[in-house]
Amino acid sequence: MSDKTSREELDQNVMNTLRDKDHSVLANHVDTLSCTHNDIIELLAQYLALSEQDDDERFDTWFDNLSKEQHTVVKTFEVYRGQYEHLDS
Repeated sequence: MSDKTSREELDQNVMNTLRDKDHSVLANHVDTLSCTHNDIIELLAQYLALSEQDDDERFDTWFDNLSKEQHTVVKTFEVYRGQYEHLDS
């Protein structure tokens, strides 16, 4: 399976997860990654810091150079964050 096909499947799984509010597919992807908790924290700190800046080119370059696993973490984070931001009160 090519990286593009794999990425498209992950993107589709993300969309299905958003609709279903079911984190199991994403949790399975993240739980099998070979990174440490510190790696994830550092990645998310970079992601938040860069996304809050007005330098889109710098963010795009950083994002484009992430590994497949790092993309998975960032996408999963965005799904979770989106769901928590839209919780019914």
